[in-house]
Amino acid sequence: MAKLRMKKIELIALLTDSKKIIELLQRRGVVEISRNDDEELDRTNVTAVVGEFEKFRSTVSQALDVLNKYSPEKKSLTEIFDSRTEVSVDDFGRGAMQLEKIISVANDIVRSSQEIAETEKNISQNDVKCDILRQWENLDIPLNFRGTATTSAFIGSVPFSVTEDFLDSFPDGTYTEIISQSREQTNLFILCSNDVTEDLGELLRKNSFVAVSEKENCTPSEIIERCRNERQKSESRITELEKYISELSAQRKKLQFAVDYLQMRKDKYNTLGALGFTENTFVLNGYIPEKYADSLRKEIEKKFTVYIDFTEPSEEDDIPVLLENSRFSAPVESITKMYSMPSKSDVDPTPVMSFFYYLFFGMMLSDAGYGLLMLIGTTIILKKFRLDNTMKKTMTMFRNCGVSTLIWGALFGSWFGDIVQVVGREYFNKEIGSIALWFEPLDDPIKLLLYSFALGILHLFLGVGVSFKMSWDDGRKLDAILDTVPVYMTILGVAPLASGILTNVPAILTTIGMYLTIAGVVLIVLTSGRSSKSVFGKFFGGLYALYNTATGYLSDILSYSRLLALGLATGSIAGVINLIGTMPENMIVKTVLLVVVFIVGHTANLAINLLGAYVHTDRLQFVELFGKFYTGGGREFAPFTADTQYITFKEEN
Repeated sequence: MAKLRMKKIELIALLTDSKKIIELLQRRGVVEISRNDDEELDRTNVTAVVGEFEKFRSTVSQALDVLNKYSPEKKSLTEIFDSRTEVSVDDFGRGAMQLEKIISVANDIVRSSQEIAETEKNISQNDVKCDILRQWENLDIPLNFRGTATTSAFIGSVPFSVTEDFLDSFPDGTYTEIISQSREQTNLFILCSNDVTEDLGELLRKNSFVAVSEKENCTPSEIIERCRNERQKSESRITELEKYISELSAQRKKLQFAVDYLQMRKDKYNTLGALGFTENTFVLNGYIPEKYADSLRKEIEKKFTVYIDFTEPSEEDDIPVLLENSRFSAPVESITKMYSMPSKSDVDPTPVMSFFYYLFFGMMLSDAGYGLLMLIGTTIILKKFRLDNTMKKTMTMFRNCGVSTLIWGALFGSWFGDIVQVVGREYFNKEIGSIALWFEPLDDPIKLLLYSFALGILHLFLGVGVSFKMSWDDGRKLDAILDTVPVYMTILGVAPLASGILTNVPAILTTIGMYLTIAGVVLIVLTSGRSSKSVFGKFFGGLYALYNTATGYLSDILSYSRLLALGLATGSIAGVINLIGTMPENMIVKTVLLVVVFIVGHTANLAINLLGAYVHTDRLQFVELFGKFYTGGGREFAPFTADTQYITFKEEN
């Protein structure tokens, strides 16, 4: 288990079977297809076809976005976790035959959405126009009126409130009407004889007069009325289009199918572009996990005339990595992937860290009530809903973490903090002592701190032990011993000596620790610089290694104090929440407040400390454990598969 053994696959088949074979491989999802770079083989240019599929897929996706905006899909709790529809290969084929109609529906939805957007834009423009024209609503002549044969008209605004002196400055015989006025602007209608037009125009320009620009031969009130009518028509049209879109929401499932179908077709043709072709055959190269090789060979050879060869990858090949672990370890594979996939020389760290991952997570959250909620919630989700593989592993991981949290909480006597003691004291007038199966951390934090350091040392020793095995398996047996045993001796020796600072340690353990420390230090100094050729190089190399060992492991071990810190934080906050809920003297008020504070407070406390436990447990694996043996940098296996959002094939199950 752990890293699956990979094989290189070479497949040669008739050109006429190429699409069917590619579709079968896509549904199986067990082959990573590599680009064939053999210069003697031809290539097929799939750019135009892929572009066409992408264009259609984009249209359908856009149509779904429009439906979600105007007619959101109502999902039940079941559908939130189980949203993909199972289809058979035959159903898939029948759905593909309706693709043209589905794309036509998508185009209708997109066009309707675009018309709504354009109509809303027109409404906005009309509203702005109406707002401007309301200042001129009292004018009973068209805004584009410029005078008669013997007169000239000026319709416009000046950026100030006019005075009598300003109006008196106009040429004699000028008629002026103030249409509307404010401190910042005055709207004017001015009529004068043609012989003073130039003088009046010059005067107005000097006062920043701006003429109204309007082409229509209508009065402002007529234009405003027309805008109102157009707005009503536009709003009716929008309502009509929204109703039409809502009616098309019945096609949502078909549109979702089309998105996945087009994505699969796009991926298929991209894959065809990676193949090599002769006049009558095609050649496919890639990687496949060894466990799937025989079954895939039998299935393909049964249906097609084909040659398949599986070979061992060479050291130069960029071999992808696929993890497969036991039911206990597999749920935390996502933690490994979050850090980095194993390189060729690495072991899979997932089974190494899984036990301590659950252990540390539960110790940090450490409340049996919270653990019970996690266990019940994740178990219901796993039993009732059909989850994809990734979500299933995530839920299983948190279920296992919930079990660990339940156990640690019971050991520490924390059930939603001290709610048992609070209820007994406040409602039954009975003092309930500690219900811890082991001890209460708040009463003896030093004890928990020492146990945290002890578990941390075991965790680090596990990493060092894996490094020992890797060196031993590589044939470097002396290096494995000399790089591991002195470290074990030194840490085991220092542990009782350092513990004596915080608690009483039996003298015999202190004595043994002192001798182990001395022996470990001597071995580190004498052996760590063995790669150097000179005596001084060996000695100073040993001293440098001793310094690194002392400072590095000291900081690593101190990092495990977060087990104490987060464990105390969860219990302390839970206790404060319970205290707040029981502050009133009135029993009815106290009960109501306790229920409200209990639900809200413990929900928030669980959410915050759940996140904290997750983050800090990850950190202990990535920094403390992985740093002892793990390099990472591998490439995750990326099979050619049905990359779907909304459907899944029944045969895949």
